[in-house]
Parts: sequence; structure tokens; C-alpha cells
Amino acid sequence: MSSSYSDSSLKVLSLNSNPKLARDIADHIGVQLGKCTISRFSDGEVQINIEESIRGCDVYVIQSTCAPVNQHIMELLIMIDALKRASAKSINIVMPYYGYARQDRKARSREPIAAKLVADLITTAGANRVITLDLHAPQIQGFFDIPIDHLQGVPILSNYIESKGLEDPIIVSPDHGGVTRARKMADRLKAPIGIIDKRRPRPNVAEVMNIIGNIEGKTAILVDDIIDTAGTITLAANALIENGAKEVYACCTHPVLSGPAIERIENSKIKELVVTNSIPLPAEKNIEKITTLSVAPLIGEAIIRVHELQSVSILFD
Repeated sequence: MSSSYSDSSLKVLSLNSNPKLARDIADHIGVQLGKCTISRFSDGEVQINIEESIRGCDVYVIQSTCAPVNQHIMELLIMIDALKRASAKSINIVMPYYGYARQDRKARSREPIAAKLVADLITTAGANRVITLDLHAPQIQGFFDIPIDHLQGVPILSNYIESKGLEDPIIVSPDHGGVTRARKMADRLKAPIGIIDKRRPRPNVAEVMNIIGNIEGKTAILVDDIIDTAGTITLAANALIENGAKEVYACCTHPVLSGPAIERIENSKIKELVVTNSIPLPAEKNIEKITTLSVAPLIGEAIIRVHELQSVSILFD
């Protein structure tokens, strides 16, 4: 634990989604985690007790809305209500992973925009600010009518990839949507960029098409924000090897890794998958191929800067 933080009006509270990350963030800031219990009534309703006074305090609530998503969103909304009624001065939501982010537009008729609905719920419940990491689409910031600090995972992933000293790297986006992210990493690593052009016949069914960029004999690094069922990324990795790449690494900020993901990664051509702890990985998903980097220092630093009214954008460099 670092030296203790001088301002006692800064409180960090953790809900159930990622308690270890919350402890690491509190340690980085130099505060104790606030005392609260989150329990369930026998019918499954959420009960929250905050066991210390937070009147007049700036409270930061750590909660990734990862699986079980709806349970974690409900915990968060009820916590916001509890804090509001306990006279917190400000309620700041730290969501390393924003669930429902992929439902950010109407792709077909009569579809909801659930990412906007979740933003409305959080705002209406009484949150004053959101700190998040690598939203699936940066436009989601506009769904909130409160300030939002959008932190970047690329610097953390890039620093790790750079430390490996891979020869002849090329940064590859697994689809057109991720080109901006790949470009950011390519600029940091001074590497060229490649794109995989794929069509998706149905949701969660990926079909790899052709590769844009010269990958012959190079070390390919696939970069994405979310890896969910790992269909896209493993097909992309196999296509890169088939087209002459020497080795394939993959990295993402949010390891959702649902359904067949772990098995697919285990059996794929991916040499190493680098992720962050925005979503906690249970022991059975923590396979040898996966390396987890911590976002606690980044988020801890962002909380200190928000609290001290300093610039947060400096953390993006």
C-alpha cells in the first residue's frame, strides 16, 4: 500500500463485480476501501448497507458491469440510490467495463439501444460522473448527460507488447471498426498496420475474408477492445498464419471470454493473449496463454486527478 492519501473526503467503495481490482485501486490511491455489505434477500433482491458516514464525501464506486450483467447493473443503481440518500457530495461511477456497450445503435428495425438506456438509468439514479475504460464505441460518451472520463487501454497493452521486443511487428485490426484502435497502437510501436476484412452472416458467427496489408514473415499483433466468444479473433489468427505471418499475438482490454472462448483460444494459432483486469478472470479461464495486466494504477491515478480537479487527459499520452 502506498502512503495514505491525505483527504479523508475521498471514499472508494466496491460492489461485487471486481473486488480485487477495487482493492488494488484503493491501495494505489492510499485509502482504505469503504465499509459496505452487499447481500441478497432470499428472493434475490439486492440489499446494500453502507457502514460508515459518507455525508459530504466524494464517493467513487468501482463496478464493472460484466457477467452476470443485469445483477451488477442493479447493484450499481441501488448503491447510487443509497449514496444519494446518505448525502454524498458527489457520486462517481468507475466502470472499467461498460456492459451493453455493443447495443449502441439500431442495426435493424425494432431494436433497442440498450447502451443509451443503461446510461439513462445511471444518470437518473443520481450519478454525477462516470470513469470508464475503452468503450466499445467512443460515441457512447454522448449517451450520458454527466461528465465522463474515457480512459484508454492501448498504452498499457502497447507498453507490454513493446517490452517483449518482438521482431518485425505488424498491428492488425480484426475488422474495420477497430482500425482507429489499431492505428493508435501502431503509432506507439512505430509499426505498420493490417486489417482483416470479414463479413458476419449472423451475430456471434464470424467469417474471415481477405487481409489488407503485407503480413508475410511478420509477427502479427491482433488488437481489439472486447473478446467475447473469441470466434473473430481465433479465425483472424489462423488466417494470418495461413497467409504467411510468422507468429500471432492478440490483445484486448476487456476479456469477456464467454461460451467456447477459452477452448477456441487454447486450440488457436494465438501464441499469447494479453488482457487487462477490467473484468476478473476466474481460475478456470486463467489459462497459460493468457497474460493479465492491471488497470488499477491508471484508474487510481484518474480518481486522484478528478478529485484534485486536475487534468485527466494527460493519462492518455
